Amino acid sequence: MKNFLCFTILFFTVGFASAQDDLLNQLTSEKSDTKEIETSAFKGLQICNMQSTKLTSKGEWYMIVSHRFGDLTNGFDNFFGLDDANTELGGIYGVTDWLSLGASRHTLDKIYELTAKYKLANQLKNGFPVTIVGYNTMDINSKLDKDLLPGLEFNNRLSFSTQLLVSRKFSESFSVQLNPIYIHKNLYEFGVEEKNEFFIGSGARYKIAKRMSINLEYAARLNKVEGNSSAFQNPLTLGLDIETGGHVFQLVFSNSQALNDVGFLSKPAGDWSGGPIYFGFNLYRVF
Repeated sequence: MKNFLCFTILFFTVGFASAQDDLLNQLTSEKSDTKEIETSAFKGLQICNMQSTKLTSKGEWYMIVSHRFGDLTNGFDNFFGLDDANTELGGIYGVTDWLSLGASRHTLDKIYELTAKYKLANQLKNGFPVTIVGYNTMDINSKLDKDLLPGLEFNNRLSFSTQLLVSRKFSESFSVQLNPIYIHKNLYEFGVEEKNEFFIGSGARYKIAKRMSINLEYAARLNKVEGNSSAFQNPLTLGLDIETGGHVFQLVFSNSQALNDVGFLSKPAGDWSGGPIYFGFNLYRVF
């Protein structure tokens, strides 16, 4: 009886250990086959002015409040730009985890902007190397006056941008992004700008503290008006991200005052070598 009892205990002990090893091996095998998605390359929905590859989650509401003040280089004449401000108020809703829709109103040119942002691919920790996101905007310029433009139609108020955002997170501290951009305007200034414009944008983020990062972005215009290469500068922007509870606060210095994508990309009037330079901020509050 004693021998039988010892054999029984030994059998169940060995069997349990074997089963445990099989279970651990199975879990290890399943884990190695799992594709882990890399966390967002950028903390904010924007790098500075340009969109980042970060999207809202399903069911999330984001409220946008952005300002770009006047020319910082004017000093006390306009109180370092604070006397003049361009404001954006809007919201973004996460329809799904891969699609968000937004609408905003801009005081500059009284523009209404509609946006769609959609994820095409995720960067994987041990697999696909980049995150790819599509982004489209449609602007409605409500400032245009029919009394000054008798032949004005609603279609003339519209302008569009189509962008492909490709980012890579190299580490917890460093991320980069590349943006091919296409802009189309139904109404444009002949001899000053093109009806169709193409840009290559780039941006980077470097984390300098637990809740702070420095961001930099630049967009190069690929087609300029023939014989008028200096009508507008290429947009160059420097920013500082500050993460707080529930939102990301961004401080921005740029050579473009506009806040809508078509505006800040196609008409930056400032020049970092001599001004104007515009200071402002982006505030996103999530609900």
